[in-house]
Amino acid sequence: MFLGDSVTLNSGRTEIMSGDEIQWLIETENSPDGKLIVNADSMTVYDAVLDGRFRDRLKLDKQTGSLTITNTTTEHAGEYGLIINDMFKSFNVTIYARLPVPVISRDCSSSSSSSSSYCSLLCSVVNVSHVTLSWYKGNSLLSSISVSDLSISLSLPLEVEYQDKNSYSCVLNNPISNQTQHLDISQLCHTCAGTAADINSVHCCGSTEAVIRLVLSALVGVATVILLVYDIRSRRADKDQAHIHTPQT
Repeated sequence: MFLGDSVTLNSGRTEIMSGDEIQWLIETENSPDGKLIVNADSMTVYDAVLDGRFRDRLKLDKQTGSLTITNTTTEHAGEYGLIINDMFKSFNVTIYARLPVPVISRDCSSSSSSSSSYCSLLCSVVNVSHVTLSWYKGNSLLSSISVSDLSISLSLPLEVEYQDKNSYSCVLNNPISNQTQHLDISQLCHTCAGTAADINSVHCCGSTEAVIRLVLSALVGVATVILLVYDIRSRRADKDQAHIHTPQT
């Protein structure tokens, strides 16, 4: 399930019989045998336990004894236990964050021996855990990288030929969902111009183009100064020559 979703732990009963004793527990580091959060015999909900992480989030079905946890956070993940008389039933609750869409960018820092014919790319995501980031060529897996518990940033490189006509995509997935970003080689590897909408999902580096424009501007400026100095000197020389040939009276 995702963060913020509700989860119902089913007791397996359609009705609580008179005399049934039902308890819901959660296993914690300090209470490996379980911390009592519900006593269904008296229909009592102890939502203030464990620093109040369950406060206003527990709903007990008084007919079946099933337990619902609402507005879940990562603190609600873990092992839960249900005791009905002498029977024990366990539940494992795993909570995942909603996945971001991967971002594909031009990798300007990468230097390939065949850089003249290949385009270096990078697929990235930030603040993720329990996920796998992968590059696909069509339906074939090219490469992947995974992370488990830590919330970190992931990046996965790829090199493609400028004239490559195959379909490439970068996929971020966990056990319950995935997000895909498709690669547009013609847009990303051949031009660096993009709209604001393009920049949000696919970025292109324009540093080389900017440097070239700067150098050209400097050269034009230098040439202009040289021409101006030459023109001034030519005018001065013509004036001096005219003064020399002026007849004396």
